[in-house]
Amino acid sequence: MKTAAALHILVKTEAEAKALKDKIEKGADFATLAKKHSMCPSKKQGGDLGEFRKGAMVKPFDQAVFTKDSDEKSVIGPVKTRFGYHLIRVLYTN
Repeated sequence: MKTAAALHILVKTEAEAKALKDKIEKGADFATLAKKHSMCPSKKQGGDLGEFRKGAMVKPFDQAVFTKDSDEKSVIGPVKTRFGYHLIRVLYTN
C-alpha cells in the first residue's frame, strides 16, 4: 500500500490559498504560514499531517498527493475539498 507524508495549510477561500502560495513561492516558510493561517488542528505542528496511506484522506487531497510528481520545495494547490482550500507540500511518497 502506498504511503505519503505531507504538510498542508487549510483556508476558507481560494483567494487566500493563492495569496499564501505566492508568499511561499517568494520564500516564506510553509510551516510558519500554516501555524498562522491554517484552520486545521495540524497547524500546531506547522501543518504536518505525518504519514498516511493512500485512500485515508478526502479524494481530491488524496489524488493531489499521490498523482503529482513533486519535491519538497513545490507546493500543490489550491486543492478544493469539502473542508476548504488546501496548499500541500508532499514530503515523500512510497
